[in-house]
Amino acid sequence: MKKLLTVTLLLLALNISAQQKHRDRIKALKIAVITENLDLTTKEAQQFWPIYNANEKEMSAIKSKEIKTIKKEIRAHMDTMTDDKATALLNRLNNAETQMHKLRMDLTKKLSEIISSKKIIKLKIAEEDFRRRMLQEYKKRKKAEH
Repeated sequence: MKKLLTVTLLLLALNISAQQKHRDRIKALKIAVITENLDLTTKEAQQFWPIYNANEKEMSAIKSKEIKTIKKEIRAHMDTMTDDKATALLNRLNNAETQMHKLRMDLTKKLSEIISSKKIIKLKIAEEDFRRRMLQEYKKRKKAEH
């Protein structure tokens, strides 16, 4: 029994480690795409990355904690949900999306003190291109699995 528990814990740890390596690799790719597209000076980069990374961390927290939880709750109770519960969930979802919008607006404001408006637009385009590439890669891998 101890051996089974040890093996199970080891496999779980390896899976978590693999997922973290995958996330780290995606993050590194995103940083590379942004760096390539923005062509930041050394001074700009030193100021840009701490602000950008802090914003990403806050956005990720909202996505993973609030929005993911709400969507999970919606899926779990969709068939039995009352209108009052649906309204409450919609309000929570709207609040989370409003928070994310505010974070995006704050990021633009903070970055405008460091880099040009043109570079901020390039950043938005680079982020969108990165998301699109990741989605295409995901679809390609799913198709290869079948």
